[in-house]
Amino acid sequence: MRMYGFLKTPYLTNRKDLICKVMLHETRRQGTFAYLYTSPEALFSSFDLHYAELEDALEDWDGEVEGWTELGDPLPGCLHDCPLPVRVKGRDRGSPLWGQYEILENGEWKDFTL
Repeated sequence: MRMYGFLKTPYLTNRKDLICKVMLHETRRQGTFAYLYTSPEALFSSFDLHYAELEDALEDWDGEVEGWTELGDPLPGCLHDCPLPVRVKGRDRGSPLWGQYEILENGEWKDFTL
């Protein structure tokens, strides 16, 4: 299960990056990940955090997020921090082309660029 929300007030995560959106991704075996985004339109996260339990993540972000929007789990092989069905090109064949992506549209994988 994944869910995302926009921060009520963006905060500085280091000396230059403002975090404005967070996505929580609860996994069955690895706990919960919080993906942090530096732009409201960002599809890929800039930073992440790990929590043992979803409840811990929700407690940390309680009061910080305007409201949560639920998303389904990512499709197999797709990027977990992207709300769209996007994967690394060639990864399904065991020869990933890092930095190159494809998106599932109408049942077909097509080139995807940011």
